[in-house]
Amino acid sequence: MKTLGHFINGNHIAGASGRLHDIYNPTTGEVQSQVALASRAELAKAVDAADKAFPGWAATNPQKRARVMFKFKELVEKDMDNLARMLSSEHGKILPDARGDVIRGLDVIEFACGIPHLQKGEYTEAAGPGIDVYSLRQPLGVVAGITPFNFPAMIPMWMFGVAIACGNTFINKPSERDPSVPLRLAELMMEAGAPEGVLNVVNGDKEAVDAIIEEPRIKAISFVGSSDIANYIYAGGAKHGKRVQAFGGAKNHMIILPDADMDNVVNNLIGSAYGSAGERCMATPVAVPVGEGTADTLISMLKPKVESLRIGPSLSEDSDLGPLVTAAHKARVASYIQMAIDEGQDCIVDGREFSLQGYENGFFMGGTLLDHAKPGHKSYEEEIFGPVLQIVRAKNFEEAIRLPSDHQYGNGVAIFTRNGAAAREFAAKVNVGMVGVNVPIPVPVAYHTFGGWKRSGFGDTNQHGPEGVKFWTKVKTITQRWPEDVQGSEFVIPTME
Repeated sequence: MKTLGHFINGNHIAGASGRLHDIYNPTTGEVQSQVALASRAELAKAVDAADKAFPGWAATNPQKRARVMFKFKELVEKDMDNLARMLSSEHGKILPDARGDVIRGLDVIEFACGIPHLQKGEYTEAAGPGIDVYSLRQPLGVVAGITPFNFPAMIPMWMFGVAIACGNTFINKPSERDPSVPLRLAELMMEAGAPEGVLNVVNGDKEAVDAIIEEPRIKAISFVGSSDIANYIYAGGAKHGKRVQAFGGAKNHMIILPDADMDNVVNNLIGSAYGSAGERCMATPVAVPVGEGTADTLISMLKPKVESLRIGPSLSEDSDLGPLVTAAHKARVASYIQMAIDEGQDCIVDGREFSLQGYENGFFMGGTLLDHAKPGHKSYEEEIFGPVLQIVRAKNFEEAIRLPSDHQYGNGVAIFTRNGAAAREFAAKVNVGMVGVNVPIPVPVAYHTFGGWKRSGFGDTNQHGPEGVKFWTKVKTITQRWPEDVQGSEFVIPTME
């Protein structure tokens, strides 16, 4: 049985706590390896390494830091197939989707390659008599990312790419369910020329998370995961004087107006609802057709497509979706389907009994389609995170705006229509952080920023893009004057008059 440890100060380190966590192959249901869970002492060793590396890395000029990012991008691209297979075998998403996971992370690395420009400050000449004012964007120090199981390549690169390019040193605490890809990315970062200690990976559970929250040398934390844990990390980090951005759960809606192209709607909805077995925070688990006729047409077109989803092994190139990540998560999703039925929703397609021949012990589940979900239903109010699509029928456009706006989550929303005025009004009024217009998964490009509202996001700054540079740096403002004559004492507040 292979056992994974940690990556600290440029080296793989065996776990010393004696605590291990099983890593499953979701396709077969078998334990394929184990990962060590760090103690507080092991987390402290990673902080020691990062703290030691910080002064030299922060003093490295931004052009040299950018060259490390360029080289890292090149190495990840060369290792793409290996990374995708590693990711699929631990997470369960199919190979093409795993490659997309890596590629979307590389988009942010490409953005970070522009750090010499992105980290520039501002300058005002002659702000007052003989006075110039300028600002610097300086790195924070040792920073940390706590990353989820569903994007083990993309989200770590979202975080450490910008943070390291800005001159910080980084500790990644990935999910214990699929840690191999983050460990491999750390190897590639060292190969790209980053000094030892710049990127460290510490595997662990709540003990490691609490150590990150409480460690005074860690200056900032970025997190993606469930809302309850996001709130816990945000509150704990703030209590200990840290800068924190914490992104939580989602229940994204797709609004479908009667004038929408229904073939286009169905094709986009199938992919966004069931891709990656629904294990995406930007998936579309709720469809909101406006009007009974629109709803009936949508369901009649969706049902055969859901029933014919191609479900197969994670290393398949031909499947639409693979297994769920663990048996426990599969059971959780199944419990929500039963909850929805008990709440009075109509189960149009039930995926719970799906079994893949030859892989009966794998964590597979077929697509499920539920109609007549309503606000107040617990299964609608909470995140299911599986291959389940719920239909909430809206009487009119106003109700369709109100549903996602009033929901506890506010990560993403989409509207499908041919009516530009309606789409413009929807985008302006809806109380959600990211909006797609005829785009089912509105994840912004890397040079914009990613972030949800309400219980989908805690903190004031978004992921990557200009907001990422802002989060991973602090501004220092210098006001300078070089007087020719000795100045007398001044007893009033200085002004620029």
